[in-house]
Amino acid sequence: MLHLRLIVPADRTDEVTGLLEQTVGTAHLAVLPGVARDPVGDVVLCDVAREAGDELIGALRRLGVDEYGSITVENMDLTLSARAERAEEAAPGEGADAVLWEELTDVTHEESTFSITYVAFLSVATMLAACGVMLDNAILIVGAMAVGPEFGPLAGISTALVQRAPRLVWRSLWALVGGFAAAMVLTAGFAWLMDVFGLFNESMIEADRPNTAFIWQPDWMSFVVAFLAGVAGTLSLTSAKSGALIGVAISVTTVPAAANAAVAFSYSDYSQMTGSIKQLLANLGGIVLAGTLTLLAQKGLWVVALRHQRRHPKPPVTTDA
Repeated sequence: MLHLRLIVPADRTDEVTGLLEQTVGTAHLAVLPGVARDPVGDVVLCDVAREAGDELIGALRRLGVDEYGSITVENMDLTLSARAERAEEAAPGEGADAVLWEELTDVTHEESTFSITYVAFLSVATMLAACGVMLDNAILIVGAMAVGPEFGPLAGISTALVQRAPRLVWRSLWALVGGFAAAMVLTAGFAWLMDVFGLFNESMIEADRPNTAFIWQPDWMSFVVAFLAGVAGTLSLTSAKSGALIGVAISVTTVPAAANAAVAFSYSDYSQMTGSIKQLLANLGGIVLAGTLTLLAQKGLWVVALRHQRRHPKPPVTTDA
């Protein structure tokens, strides 16, 4: 279930509560008249089944509630109520399959912002990967993958393409390209500094590296793995199972490829640099393609599920007195 908290001007409360009462899948409607101070108005509380949430939020926005008041949505981990059970059963579709597009757009918008924190995380991850590359240490490579924040803008691009939001596409693309460019420049400088202190040297990058050589030797498996990771990452975002993102992060070699390219450039090893950039592009492209196709599939399957549910409604839930 989702919990909605709305601030509504007093003269619009009846209109909003009427919509909530008519929406299938709602329960626990409450109105607190006159308690809101900024903006001035009534506070309207309501629970709604997740599968009915996206449609209801869209209807509230069409009424302009987000313009003259506010809409706050919270996920509820536990709701013990016979009314809530009946609301979930009455709502078409299944909650696990529902996508809250407003929530997804908001999350990816925040995660795809080019900021000092974002660049710092990406740069630190790339430097960690550079250490892993030079030491041929797979553990450091995995750690760098987990630190990297690059999935945010990748998911932002996929979401923006499906939602046809060109401004979010460019915002996410700028965060992705600008972030990697800054991280690679800083990592090249980091490699130079490590060389000055005698911790890095050219023989380390030219040596055989059986544990990390795959980073600059892309093949079709690189694209396949990135594609599967993109599907898993997108599903984790839309289903609110954020723990799966850690597995996605350590499945693709975006950050290590960027690190290897930067270090190879600092030692004028252009063949490794070119291979690393190809690996990076293959992974980024696979994730974006997979994310876009996954969201399109979810959108299409949800429409089909709703049509089926309306033709074959769920049986009513009976509760013992």
